[in-house]
Amino acid sequence: MTLQFDNRFLAALPGDPSQAVGIRQVRGALWSQVLPTAVAAPRTLAVNVPLALQLGLEEDFLQSPAFAEVFGGNALLQGMQPWASNYGGHQFGHWAGQLGDGRAISLGEVVDVHGQHQELQLKGAGPTPYSRHADGRAVLRSSIREFLCSEAMHHLGVPTTRALSLVATGDAVVRDMFYDGHPKAEQGAIVCRVAPSFLRFGHFELPASRDDIPLLRSLLDFTLRTQAPDLAGQGAQGDAEWFGRVCERTALMVAHWMRVGFVHGVMNTDNMSVLGLTIDYGPYGWIDDYDPDWTPNTTDAQGRRYRYGWQPRIAYWNLSRLAMALSPLFESAEPLQAGLERYQLAYAQAEQSLSAGKLGLSQCDARDMELMTELQVLMQSSQADMTRLFRRLGDLPLQTLDASALEGQPTVDAFYAPLDEAARQQWNDWLARYRQRCQADALSPEARQARMRAHNPRYVLRNYLAQQAIDRAEAGDLGGVHRLMEVLQRPYEDQPGAEAFDALRPDWAREKAGCSMLSCSS
Repeated sequence: MTLQFDNRFLAALPGDPSQAVGIRQVRGALWSQVLPTAVAAPRTLAVNVPLALQLGLEEDFLQSPAFAEVFGGNALLQGMQPWASNYGGHQFGHWAGQLGDGRAISLGEVVDVHGQHQELQLKGAGPTPYSRHADGRAVLRSSIREFLCSEAMHHLGVPTTRALSLVATGDAVVRDMFYDGHPKAEQGAIVCRVAPSFLRFGHFELPASRDDIPLLRSLLDFTLRTQAPDLAGQGAQGDAEWFGRVCERTALMVAHWMRVGFVHGVMNTDNMSVLGLTIDYGPYGWIDDYDPDWTPNTTDAQGRRYRYGWQPRIAYWNLSRLAMALSPLFESAEPLQAGLERYQLAYAQAEQSLSAGKLGLSQCDARDMELMTELQVLMQSSQADMTRLFRRLGDLPLQTLDASALEGQPTVDAFYAPLDEAARQQWNDWLARYRQRCQADALSPEARQARMRAHNPRYVLRNYLAQQAIDRAEAGDLGGVHRLMEVLQRPYEDQPGAEAFDALRPDWAREKAGCSMLSCSS
């Protein structure tokens, strides 16, 4: 099996002169050569066939034992030059110093069938110089969550890295899931994730923190040549425009998170892509009952820094850290401040545009955004399910829209608790204003419904659905993973027979491990 590799990152940027396996501080280099650690019995559990064909892999190869050997870390294809990259980051608002790829190993950059570069990266493939006393491995449960979520996000239209494969290793991995002093052995697995680049804000922060300005300059020049060639060689003007684009891409990504109710859970700067892609699916979650203060991350349970409602402001804070890292390359702070202002404008524009889609309006002005804010307050106070509520608003004809139409029947109910009379009146008041606004809009009823169905998914990867698939997989049945993936590939379509994937979160899942909040342990 041959792929066309062009490993530009290694060719253009300085690497670690040491090939020792041990954990260490790596200075003056952006990558370290490291091989995946062999596993006992690699076995392919799932493959993203369309993505594999896009990369140039042959369909017969996907079903072969050789595929599991390669994407389980036991063999290399011609042209692969494995490495782990070196970066730092701010974690929970504090500078953490060198971090790097502690369990991610990039195999190489493939030129796909469209002529685009795609980096292949194994997550859970063994220790690297950046593993910080960890084993570099990943467990099956977290690997399933990453495989499912990256593809779910892609089909939702959210900028994201992709997932090529899920491979069981045949090895046990010991984890303390709840950080309570009770570690246990779990099944190991490896995900191969794919992106044009895995460059993060932290790649720029680390050399800046070490005052290694030549390395910082080299990294930015490389990024412009490979990711924004129209800006390469334009000097400070090109640098500033690139940062402005990073700000705008980040704004669009986060606006889409808010549209579908996704909560990243670990928005550290080392988990922020300069391409504006959702990266590193750890303790993420989806909003069930609407709560802007909810975070899926147990590590963040007290401070709730990465709560759903704070994601836009945290993205701005993270971009500010990137701006500080880039500042030695600029004569003044004005171009960087202009980039941050582009974030604020881009986010406001995206929020208005996506809100118009969610409400079924041709466009949103300031008064419409007030209507959306009022709806969000009402959803929170009445324990409305975000996904079901918006979808039902689009399913029902305007003339039948009242509180009783949104509750009471299993196929319609959008609430986790019965509405009392006061809440029912509040809903009817809001729905009357909404109905009046829709009737005054330029969109026809049919166009309104189509627009809402294109912006409001019927199916999202609720935590309890993922956990059900994980439980089956840990018992040896991959059927739940494959069925869930099948449904999530068409999230905006009504799928007969998939009603269970559209249900309200059951009561048993409210507190069950893996179904509400999760730890970073994986």
